[in-house]
Amino acid sequence: MKTKRYAPIVLSVFVVCIGIAAIFFIHSFWQKKTIAISNPVVNHVNEDVSDTTNLKSILHETGKYVVQIETQNDVETATGSGFIFNEKGDILTNLHVIDGADFIQVRTANAEIYPAAVVGKGKGNDVAVLRVPQLAGMGGLELEKENIPEIGDEVIALGSPHGFQNTVTLGIISGTERNFSVDGYDYNNAYQISAPITYGNSGGPLINRETGHVVGINSVGTEDGTIGFSIPIIDLLEDIDEWVAKAKNADLDFTTIEHINQEDPDQLSKDAEYIIGYFFDSLVIRDYINAYTLIGDALQKAQSYTSFREKYIDIISIDYKNFKNNMTDDNQMESTVDVTIEKKLPNEEKTKKESKKAVFTVGYENDQLKILRFELK
Repeated sequence: MKTKRYAPIVLSVFVVCIGIAAIFFIHSFWQKKTIAISNPVVNHVNEDVSDTTNLKSILHETGKYVVQIETQNDVETATGSGFIFNEKGDILTNLHVIDGADFIQVRTANAEIYPAAVVGKGKGNDVAVLRVPQLAGMGGLELEKENIPEIGDEVIALGSPHGFQNTVTLGIISGTERNFSVDGYDYNNAYQISAPITYGNSGGPLINRETGHVVGINSVGTEDGTIGFSIPIIDLLEDIDEWVAKAKNADLDFTTIEHINQEDPDQLSKDAEYIIGYFFDSLVIRDYINAYTLIGDALQKAQSYTSFREKYIDIISIDYKNFKNNMTDDNQMESTVDVTIEKKLPNEEKTKKESKKAVFTVGYENDQLKILRFELK
């Protein structure tokens, strides 16, 4: 009787053990098993999204380090481009951008203005290095030191053509080893690019779209604007390293143009539109730290960085257009702009678009341009 009584229990234990063993075997088998999924449609969509995201990321990250160079002498005031390339606040540009200037200053991506001094000049070739100590420690664009671009490689040219800061043109390397002279400057082994180079573009970086590294300095273009030429970075590395190593801040001349453009309504209007666009672009790319640095002291005191970030974290896209700018009596620019903001709804996969009026007040605070007030209506 005892045997019959315990038989069901023994059988149950046996079945449980067999089940555990089977589960363990199946788990081990599937852990080692490689599953291949072929879905061309999904792959195609992912590649397109990734490609778009990568381009936007490259443009945003590189744009931080591209500057507008403003020079002045007894005859004229001129502008050009340049880019920060190391932790010392050093800027690469063309020599013809700053040659003959009595004063040099740079305008950064967030519209801050600093005096610059010449660290080194090319002899015959069209290259120069400037230094802005206030930009030290912020990083810079990475120079390509090994790989030489080939014909057909996609490139991005950044600069400030006609004073429009951080303008982007896309193209390819359409030729190499171009040798010529312009206005006393020799260009050897220059890259020919399909991205046009115009007035104000000179000195800006030529970026390899695949790596994000600087492969050249945009220098000259044809009169019809169809092609441009860029000096290979790899040919300049020795001179650049020598100039940077020898330069000491105490020996440099940082004379600046006093109060340039700060009370010029046209320039302030242009700067206001730029800094507002840069603010919106920073939010879309989720660079909340950069966006937070663009607002003035009063706005920062009214909200911590954490609360500022939480306010905009659900934003997916921002479209802005139709700027209306008015100079106030206290030399500030009040800008009204139409914006369409797309946000992700809480706990849902859906999004919502809202069209509003954004009103900004932009002005100088401690000699730096800032967003002083901002509201959505």
